[in-house]
Amino acid sequence: MINVIQLGLGPIGQRLTRYLFEREGIQIVGAVDPDPQKVKKDVGEHADIKALGVSISPNLDSCAAIRQADVAIISTVSFLEKMEVQIREVADYGLDIVSTCEELSHPWKTHPECAHRINDYCKEKDISCVGTGVNPGFLMDYLPSVLTSVCREVKHIKVERIQDARPRRKPFRDKIGAGLTGTEFEENRGAIRHVGLPESVHMIAEAMNWKLSEVSETMHPVFAEKTISMDSGKVQEGDVAGVRQVARGYQSDSEVITLVFKAAVGIEESHDSIHIIGSPTFTSTIDGGINGDIATSAIIVNAIRSISRAAPGLKTMLDITAPAYFSGVNA
Repeated sequence: MINVIQLGLGPIGQRLTRYLFEREGIQIVGAVDPDPQKVKKDVGEHADIKALGVSISPNLDSCAAIRQADVAIISTVSFLEKMEVQIREVADYGLDIVSTCEELSHPWKTHPECAHRINDYCKEKDISCVGTGVNPGFLMDYLPSVLTSVCREVKHIKVERIQDARPRRKPFRDKIGAGLTGTEFEENRGAIRHVGLPESVHMIAEAMNWKLSEVSETMHPVFAEKTISMDSGKVQEGDVAGVRQVARGYQSDSEVITLVFKAAVGIEESHDSIHIIGSPTFTSTIDGGINGDIATSAIIVNAIRSISRAAPGLKTMLDITAPAYFSGVNA
């Protein structure tokens, strides 16, 4: 039995509750969210399943079963600066950590000082910690790295994640600016983007043992060519439907990694494609793409066994045993 505490009970946190509940050998013993409208609610009922007898607490210190827990699942923030404080609080209770924090997925080059502090603190507290998800954490970094296992030589890796945002949760659509006018998009540009592409570039580079001279990222709005309906309203013709971001990694003047992320409501043919140029050269495509909300929650649950087996410290997906679906935890 693995006892789990959840931190963060928004849309992804609620989905995680459902996925954790259905997995044999995993038990939710605590739940934390500071939102006063969630505090004291049963975590199962909050996730639209049966009552689990676990009330949502406002913080870790008020979580009655904290000493029974083995692993903390953190689905709260995307940015490492805010995440560091939460990691320290959880580490003080001796819990291993699996998190959806995008910048935690591979922070060694993007936030080196913070990454080293987290790594040192985790080692001091004898716990292991990993940030993962569908992207970053799998589709645009870990999976292409694994696919190069069959290569004699690799010269260039290009990944394209093209997805219709209509099936995704509303916070995701908000994050990509769906429904904003062009002016509103520019006014809020600092808050609109998919987080994690530079981290994915650096993860691939680490796997390839490539020393990059430069990493760049660009972002542009995708405009709706017609009015598009979604469950939270409509995107009018000419307004922003989503974003197209491209991250590139260079060795000297040569582009060796290209990551293309396009998410917008109304995309007709979603797909995830990985192009490897080398020996052999090949393309692997997932027609229809992978639903990010399902996949992120699933990989978090599937990574629990892997992080429980890992040595203390801050890990990436390259460091832990490959997560795989498991029907239950062996007694």
